[in-house]
Amino acid sequence: MGLSRKKIDEYFMRRAISLAFRGTGRTSPNPMVGCVVVRDGRVLAEGFHSCCGEDHAERAALGRIADAAGTDLYVNLEPCSHFGRTPPCAPLIVERGVSRVVVGMTDPDERVRGRGLDILRAAGVAVEAGVLGEECRWINRGFIRRVTLGRPWVTVKGAVSLDGGMALESGESRWITGPDARTAAHRLRSEHDAVLVGAGTVAADDPELTVRHTCGESPMRIVLDSRLSISSGAKLSAPGTTVFVSEDAPGERRTAAEAAGMDVITIPSGPSGLSVLHVLSALGARGVNSLLVEGGPSVIASFFREGLVDGVALFLSPRIMGRNRPFSGPLAFSSMDQTIRITGTSVKAVGDDFLLEGVPECSPAL
Repeated sequence: MGLSRKKIDEYFMRRAISLAFRGTGRTSPNPMVGCVVVRDGRVLAEGFHSCCGEDHAERAALGRIADAAGTDLYVNLEPCSHFGRTPPCAPLIVERGVSRVVVGMTDPDERVRGRGLDILRAAGVAVEAGVLGEECRWINRGFIRRVTLGRPWVTVKGAVSLDGGMALESGESRWITGPDARTAAHRLRSEHDAVLVGAGTVAADDPELTVRHTCGESPMRIVLDSRLSISSGAKLSAPGTTVFVSEDAPGERRTAAEAAGMDVITIPSGPSGLSVLHVLSALGARGVNSLLVEGGPSVIASFFREGLVDGVALFLSPRIMGRNRPFSGPLAFSSMDQTIRITGTSVKAVGDDFLLEGVPECSPAL
């Protein structure tokens, strides 16, 4: 007995999804997209969107074959219908004679939002939408978050002991986890468009926030520093760093930071410091799809307090630290009903440590 059409469609969609992942960390503000062109069950061509400004996945795949007439085309996101940095893909699919298009999800971008599928159907192309839709939405969760809510997907990352400490009372934190976990943390950086810390982390650790120990692109570097206290000798006091400051940040410090090549952005402050919602809105406007928060307890608490955390990546070390600085910092609740529950959790061993990942209940559905 042969495979059902549903199973065949899912097989080739999974192949398209795996291709899409090859663009991880390089496609923003665009989504990650993979495409497979099939005739009579045989793959004729594949393609993926490699980086912003390059061919979209459909154009990359169709460009590899001379004859696409009568083929099935699998793509994890609706083909675009508008001119951007590259021409639209839906008209190209029609022009090349593709007979059937299988799509994982419609594009939430208001410039598309079903128009690509309308173009295909109007031309007589058979369309099957929603195949492995949940998986397709997940890989582009950052893109979806930005085009629907105007902000990136926010993942909070930390390394803690079994009793929840990010550092000893003295502030010492190197190293809670082992080398394998630190390599995995750098890999996590490479999967995000931007990484964020607070001024306290800069002062205490002088981080680089680059990708080392593994392959991948270094993300955009973000610092929350209301008074612009970052030292001129800090590794982040350099071109390529974006620092968010309050309206009362000293003018002479701003001048010096901008002279050093830093991008200084003024945002409002709230009762607990800089408004993280304004930070996320500013990053969304700059095309950032995903943000990794690596700050200390106070910064992490500010994102949880505002209900702006979409994912948690917590490295757990099998050690007891005793009196410590906890992961959630000053975050406090008066009852268990107010606490934040992490759902859809997974735990895997990373060397001698463990990585727990999940999504807070406060994160809006995709």
